[in-house]
Amino acid sequence: MSVDHYENFPVASLLCPPALRPAVVAIYHFARTADDLADEGVAPTAQRRQDLQAYRADLAAVVAGQAPSPRWDRVFTPLAHKLHRLQPALLHDLLDAFEQDLAPPRYRDRAHLLDYCRRSANPVGRLLLGLYGVDDADSLRRSDAICSALQLINFWQDFSRDGPNGRLYVPQDDLDRHGITADDVLACRDSPAARALIRELCGWARTLMQDGAPLALSLRGRAGWELRLVVQGGLLILDKIAAGGHDSLRRRPAITAWDLPRLLWRALTMRATS
Repeated sequence: MSVDHYENFPVASLLCPPALRPAVVAIYHFARTADDLADEGVAPTAQRRQDLQAYRADLAAVVAGQAPSPRWDRVFTPLAHKLHRLQPALLHDLLDAFEQDLAPPRYRDRAHLLDYCRRSANPVGRLLLGLYGVDDADSLRRSDAICSALQLINFWQDFSRDGPNGRLYVPQDDLDRHGITADDVLACRDSPAARALIRELCGWARTLMQDGAPLALSLRGRAGWELRLVVQGGLLILDKIAAGGHDSLRRRPAITAWDLPRLLWRALTMRATS
């Protein structure tokens, strides 16, 4: 299953046990469709907001054991069959984040941005852990760290895409500390100060990822191996940003098929401190 379109979702690959794939696919299509409603096409913001509210109403209907509207039947009918294994509150958190994307705020500080990650990214990890029956506090905390790190890495990778769309995810505190303006980032103006800012932001994301990484080593079987690849993929993007001199305002790094051997090796040799 291709997951390129919704970047906060780990790969539903051959590593995912067959018994869990229908639930994983149902969660993914729920998130992807909501993402489309928020981001795709040329609909005005008011229409997007109305569509997301209707989508939320259908979620509430299936949670209550009622039939949803026929509009998104291909999303909610499969999801309804798997709701007994999911936490509806986490699905609502994702919708909160998509609604926020319609008019994203300027983030005051890192805590403000992490609150967005709590709703836009962390629910995915918690939903997947729930399918594996993992619910201890330490695993959930590490999952949140990995998912928030992936979200931040996506931000620092996508400056050249987000800027033209008027989206800014760098906290104001960080901008002020480096003497950078919001307009500088939105216009993708490269400078020594901007590169120093990106270097620091990448360091923040790396620290979060390293904090969560031991979860990949503690999970047994396919789940652990898949999460190793997810963690190493995020770290590889950070390495590519660093190799480019932290110039991701101008150039967007990406993982290609040529990187697969390196990712596999990193997953095989991964340690808690790597």
